[in-house]
Amino acid sequence: MRTVSCDGLEKDWSVITFGCWQMAPSGGWGDVCSKKDADSAVKEALAQGITAFDTAEGYGDGESERRLGQALGPKKNDVIIISKIWPDAELTLPSYQKHLEDSLTALGREYVDVYLIHWPGNYFSTPEKNARLCDIMHALKKSGKTRIIGLSNFHEENLRLLGNEISRFSVNEVPYSMLERRYEGDTRQICLNAGLGYMAFSPTAQGLLAGRISPDARKFPTRESNRFYQEPLFSKALKVLETVKEIADETRRKPVQIAVAWVLAQENILTAIVGSRKVEQIRDFGGAADLELSKEQLQRLDSVSSGL
Repeated sequence: MRTVSCDGLEKDWSVITFGCWQMAPSGGWGDVCSKKDADSAVKEALAQGITAFDTAEGYGDGESERRLGQALGPKKNDVIIISKIWPDAELTLPSYQKHLEDSLTALGREYVDVYLIHWPGNYFSTPEKNARLCDIMHALKKSGKTRIIGLSNFHEENLRLLGNEISRFSVNEVPYSMLERRYEGDTRQICLNAGLGYMAFSPTAQGLLAGRISPDARKFPTRESNRFYQEPLFSKALKVLETVKEIADETRRKPVQIAVAWVLAQENILTAIVGSRKVEQIRDFGGAADLELSKEQLQRLDSVSSGL
């Protein structure tokens, strides 16, 4: 598995990060992953050479963190663990410390490698609130309870409110795929200028670009509410999928590998976050890390997905 480095972390970060949202009961995926399945999924991710795992206190009310810590066992300190605080926490240092301690208890670790603010929402709508947020997150970093701090789902307008304090953060976790390109343009440029690498989640658009388009696959609440699984975008997305499948045939690869490899080839991408509860799917997307698409193939994918 190819790895990259990130300032502030001594561990190598695999270009594919394992996403742990599906590993616990949630409104988005339902209760479809057993503890045994979660354990098998994490162990397969390790076997594939994945060194980073993305979770959050909001994934199953801490159950994802608990299952991840249990599955990693004695290897839990060898990997990079990313967790997130939900933005409705009281904007005080004691409150944020309590949320982080709860995550650490669930994970069975003394620190997380990366701690993110899960969503800006309307919680950080003024420069004053953002200044307070930055001070609190920086204090958590200074405490040693997290090695680096970052953002998640912060768009251009949210980033500008941070002002010069944006430099305190190291990453911005954003949805990014051939179908979801709203975080390009000014948002990406701001992050580039500030040294915030992208952690690209949902690089397959919640499985659509991996070919998860059957009625059973589409029944999950998170896909039912996904605009790309609804018309008029669904028909347009299927055209992108056609090109993905064409290139998969040309390269003798899986569609999921083409979709992830395209994301990894884009500017300012640190890692792509991909999750699954199924061992065979983890084996499939794990193969994207060493896939280098040709310039012509990247252009074809870019052309068919631009302006969607």
